[in-house]
Amino acid sequence: MKRMKILITILAILLLIIVAKAIWVVTMTRNQGSFESEKKEILQRRNYLIEKVITSPKNLIDEMPSAIGAHYQGEWAIYSTSMLSTALVNTAIIYPETREEAVTAIDSLIRITMSPELRWYDASSWGEDPLETLKGNNSHISYISLLAWMISGYKTIGGDGRYDSLFDSLCEAMARRLKSSQNFNVTTFPGSTVFIPDVLVAIVALSNYAKLNGGKYRDVVDGWLANMKANHMDPKTGLIASVLSDSQRKGKGRALMGSYTSLSVYYLTFVDEEFAGEQYELLKKSFYKKGLFTGLREKTRGSKGRYYMFDSGPVIFGLSPSGTAFGIGGATFFGDDRTRAHFLRTGEWAGFTVAGKDSRHYLLANVALVGEAITLAMRTAIPWYDEQTD
Repeated sequence: MKRMKILITILAILLLIIVAKAIWVVTMTRNQGSFESEKKEILQRRNYLIEKVITSPKNLIDEMPSAIGAHYQGEWAIYSTSMLSTALVNTAIIYPETREEAVTAIDSLIRITMSPELRWYDASSWGEDPLETLKGNNSHISYISLLAWMISGYKTIGGDGRYDSLFDSLCEAMARRLKSSQNFNVTTFPGSTVFIPDVLVAIVALSNYAKLNGGKYRDVVDGWLANMKANHMDPKTGLIASVLSDSQRKGKGRALMGSYTSLSVYYLTFVDEEFAGEQYELLKKSFYKKGLFTGLREKTRGSKGRYYMFDSGPVIFGLSPSGTAFGIGGATFFGDDRTRAHFLRTGEWAGFTVAGKDSRHYLLANVALVGEAITLAMRTAIPWYDEQTD
């Protein structure tokens, strides 16, 4: 009898916690639905990220969890700067009064990204500095593509010409290396597989460069797209490949991953909106999982084998945390408001918003700051250029 009372008490406490959490989720998501209704929240999250990410390079790297190791701390740090930069471009377009502040902040983010501390993860892998070897032939695609993407955003919202020469050099190096590679694809690090989202950032940067510079390098963008559509689409789902090994660069890709596929869909919105829209619908068809926690799976329905825990985050109930976060980008860009609301609600269940007077963030940002930056970039995803720019 005593044990039964204890069990009932425990269950009652758990129920109270769940009810309290449900009320909190409803409260924190009640204004979601449009950029206007979300303005206060979006700008508060932007304020938090500016304060946390725009710091010394060492402090930023120290914000990344030490448990993942120095290499991945560097990768997460550059994803934090690049995703915040993207969010700042988005918000400057959505809320024009923030444009001047955004230009200044992105300038700071570019300088942090150019620091030796943030270059280290790439330099240590290749045995040479990515910025000092732009005339060379090694890929360095992870670092230089993200930096070039950030500069394209800086230019898009009215940044001056201080990075023009570097932007030219970065894009020349990427275009040359992609054109001289096997079917426009290069490895992220020596001996690694081809990670399609990493290559896609380079394609995004080149596409943006073309829009800002009279179409230059658009041939590389079109060549890469044509190759992928012809050789590297999953025959079962119709989705773009996630990764390619050396033996697969002329054939099929390996198993699809929800985290990589949803990120690729977002990147494709910069390159080919029609194709990106088609891929978004196929992404939902193959990875969407509805329930109390609605999001994107890490593996397609019926797929077997291990989950890719590190890139996806801890897979719970089959859902991919990073895949779902990146999926917000596609839902926002294509006006899929219902799916966007579901994903943001799941994010609130997992993240638990902490709100102050002028700042707001998920409690999980204390562990994974990069996730906060990614989510803000995705929930503000909009076109950077109008049709006349294309």
